[in-house]
Amino acid sequence: MSGRAGDLRGDETDSDAVDRAVAAFRDGLPVLIHDFDDREGETDIVYPAGAVTADAVARLRNDAGGLVCAALSHEAADAMDLPFLDDTIDHPSAGSHELGYDDRSSFSLPVNHRDTFTGIPDDDRALTITELASVAEAAVAGDYDAQDFAADFRSPGHVNVLRAAPGLLADRQGHTELGLALAAEAGLPPAVVVCEMLDDETGRALSKAAARDYATRHEFVFVDGDQLVERLG
Repeated sequence: MSGRAGDLRGDETDSDAVDRAVAAFRDGLPVLIHDFDDREGETDIVYPAGAVTADAVARLRNDAGGLVCAALSHEAADAMDLPFLDDTIDHPSAGSHELGYDDRSSFSLPVNHRDTFTGIPDDDRALTITELASVAEAAVAGDYDAQDFAADFRSPGHVNVLRAAPGLLADRQGHTELGLALAAEAGLPPAVVVCEMLDDETGRALSKAAARDYATRHEFVFVDGDQLVERLG
């Protein structure tokens, strides 16, 4: 699957880059988002959750290699009573994180849709993710609650759910909020999928230059976090 040219054109403004990212999202295409050099310093492949297929999950596994997570808006997570995971774990390891780049983890419950088998194959995870997008939109509209969620999903599962900060980019500027701000600008449900890009040789985060090169080769949009914050924050 290909999309828009990946690298910045010589005469392109930051606003142009964001416009191309929004257009790609509306077309169901992934966008590569680099957060900030002084935060995680990572590039994630980000999809609108409603557009995720088994092939998309395979791309995230093979080309990104990090943890495949579905991020939901604060409003959707609240409506479904999805907690922060560290608030639910009764163990000394939970609570104080000292992450170094943020105040707290965004992790909520890991889930599988009840129509999956083990939940881990590409088509199972794609089903869970697309159903999360569908119910997130219904939850924000007030048509879906925690009991509905329990009827459709089980936890623990194989898709890690992330909860966004209430004010999105005004409160936090992680990939969760950057992706959801992009989805909101594109008029899409408040659910995205994020996965960190790793370097096969070093095992560390893929460099920004290498991520840009990947975007160019595959004709995907690459956008910086500060470009999204400037335009959408």
